[in-house]
Amino acid sequence: MKDFKIYITIASLLLIGYVVAQYNKPSPVNWQSTLYRNDKIPFGTYILYHQLNQLYPGARVINTNKSVYNVFHNDSLQQGNYIIIAKSIKLNKFDFGEMLKYIKAGNSVFMSAFEWQGYIADSLKIVTRAEYAKRNVSLNFINHQLKAPVNYVFNRDIANQYFSELDTARATVIGKNYAEHCTFLSYKFGRGNLYLCTTPAVFTNYSLLTKQGADYAAKALSYLPNAKYIYWDQFQNGDIPEDISPLRVFFSNRALQWSYYISLVGMVVFIIYEMKRRQRIIPVIEPLQNSTLNFVTVVGQVYYEKRNNANIAHKKVIYLLAHLRDHYRLKTSNLDQEFVDKLSQKTGIDSKFAASLINVISFISVQQRVTDMELIQLNKLIEKFYSQTGYNGK
Repeated sequence: MKDFKIYITIASLLLIGYVVAQYNKPSPVNWQSTLYRNDKIPFGTYILYHQLNQLYPGARVINTNKSVYNVFHNDSLQQGNYIIIAKSIKLNKFDFGEMLKYIKAGNSVFMSAFEWQGYIADSLKIVTRAEYAKRNVSLNFINHQLKAPVNYVFNRDIANQYFSELDTARATVIGKNYAEHCTFLSYKFGRGNLYLCTTPAVFTNYSLLTKQGADYAAKALSYLPNAKYIYWDQFQNGDIPEDISPLRVFFSNRALQWSYYISLVGMVVFIIYEMKRRQRIIPVIEPLQNSTLNFVTVVGQVYYEKRNNANIAHKKVIYLLAHLRDHYRLKTSNLDQEFVDKLSQKTGIDSKFAASLINVISFISVQQRVTDMELIQLNKLIEKFYSQTGYNGK
């Protein structure tokens, strides 16, 4: 018993050491493009979100986690700038209509995404594609006051999206790439403006940590006027609020997460094992009694009380003829001498007995009333036939 405790102690210490080592192990770089405001991974937007007060001094940053229609349809939305940075933006007719009301009232909306879907894409006639270049893609502005002497170069294919189709009668091009493809558009609606950018990755942490990335993002967002309110959309990109669950610490670390799962599995196994050991006694269930004999007795009693000998005789004849058809492939439509000869040959019974059996069957089949002696005689002949042919009723 003492040795067993030593083994348990050593195993526990090793397990604790492994968990501590896994917890303090540096996490590999996550290159997933999330564009979430609280993600500090390369393609999160943590830096941009927390620098909005530097870009728009004195502005109040408000997060919105509702659909575009519900946000712009709400009368509590103040005058300001609305920013959407997402992997994909899909607006229906009602979303776009409410957003245009907000823009026409003198506000600005900035949207950056890899693709646009739904009514907004159809209404503005925009289609996006990717630039498959062998070298890094570069961007720049059209405005001479913002245009850099040398194009902004971005690697890791973060700026290869562009507008392959657009309505030049409505859109104003304010940014292009090295191939003269449009990457940044503006639309005038009433007293406000709508800005569309095809390169959301240039606003991520990976890009903003470089000098030219930060400069490009600052100039792009400078098109938005100074305002008291800056609205950051979380709905289009699925950037749900931070998890406030007590278990968030476990699920944020892979080692602790597996420890949690192992503990749950161990608890379930323990519960099942205890249930099996302490299972209550199973009561003895008596098997069902064979009531076939009682059933036959009841049926026989019913037939005996009704005294319908003709019905019983006809049924016996029907069952016998069915037996001859099924087992010996005999045609029972004509019970003549030829049938008697075939019956004797196939069943092996005596020809005289076969003739006697068929004669009784032919006689009984046409009778409306059958006496007790006639029924008994028929039954004896049929039972004798079954006995000679070895049929046991199965």
